[in-house]
Amino acid sequence: MPETESEPESWEYSLSIPNDLRAVTISRRTLRLILTMHGLINLVDVAELLATELVANAVRHTKGPAALRVRWAAGVLRLGAWDADPEPPEPPRSWDQLAELEEGRGLALVRDCSDLWGWQPLSRHGNRGKYVWCEMTT
Repeated sequence: MPETESEPESWEYSLSIPNDLRAVTISRRTLRLILTMHGLINLVDVAELLATELVANAVRHTKGPAALRVRWAAGVLRLGAWDADPEPPEPPRSWDQLAELEEGRGLALVRDCSDLWGWQPLSRHGNRGKYVWCEMTT
């Protein structure tokens, strides 16, 4: 079915990630390529920051596989990272609480740089886990 002006293009990509910190860079570069190829270069810098934080948390704080999901629909970019740990993420702290800490800023950045964020339990390929996501609008 051909695309019409009243019907915006929707798409979704999923990248399976091993539990390896190098996956963070690969995910970031893959996201840049996806957004550039879809003409969303204006979202790349912030989207890279958000995806980096989501994927880094998934790889650093769990022992199993992970996945990056990128979805565009109705003018909304949703980025999410699935990991094999079903425990909810720590709620992001205020910047005042984070001032003295060397770690723990990831979800605070996601909260403050996205329009909406959240998490939900989600099983993938028989593995229980969670999906932490955020959304950006154009």
